[in-house]
Amino acid sequence: MSVATGPSDRQRGSNFGWSLGMVLRRWHEYVEEALKDLPHGSRGYHILAVVVHEEVPTQGALASRLVIDRSVLTYVIDDLENAGLIERRLDPRDRRARRIVATERGRRALAEAEQRVAHAEDHVLGGLPEEQRAAFRDFAERAAEAIHVAAPGTDPCVAVTSVLPPADESR
Repeated sequence: MSVATGPSDRQRGSNFGWSLGMVLRRWHEYVEEALKDLPHGSRGYHILAVVVHEEVPTQGALASRLVIDRSVLTYVIDDLENAGLIERRLDPRDRRARRIVATERGRRALAEAEQRVAHAEDHVLGGLPEEQRAAFRDFAERAAEAIHVAAPGTDPCVAVTSVLPPADESR
């Protein structure tokens, strides 16, 4: 895999934060547009993805996994449930706990959303050849998982909002 510019072409790491911020801003713009029909956009998408692709979580486990405040999570789950995308079910092992389960409609909605997100991500990373896009995604996911393991309280939503311009600047 070749890279357009190497460390000899620029000072390594000198623009790393700026680079991540630019990618994240563009990702957020494109993905929020792609998910505008899904309750709570990318946040609803991430919840639905965990519910579909990982072990059926309790609300508490879901809040911990995605580092979402439990009170905020309740509102998002309410809206996903009202849209017919998920259901809350009693946990057969602990009747005080609720498991979040995707409905068939939710599974279909996620499959469609995943295609739109992949398309949006291809636009975000459009300046890279396909093999570099795949490598970038892989490296970013590995780094994020390592950070999550080392600091499970790191809130990704705060990271997103901290690099986005204030609402009046983004127009």
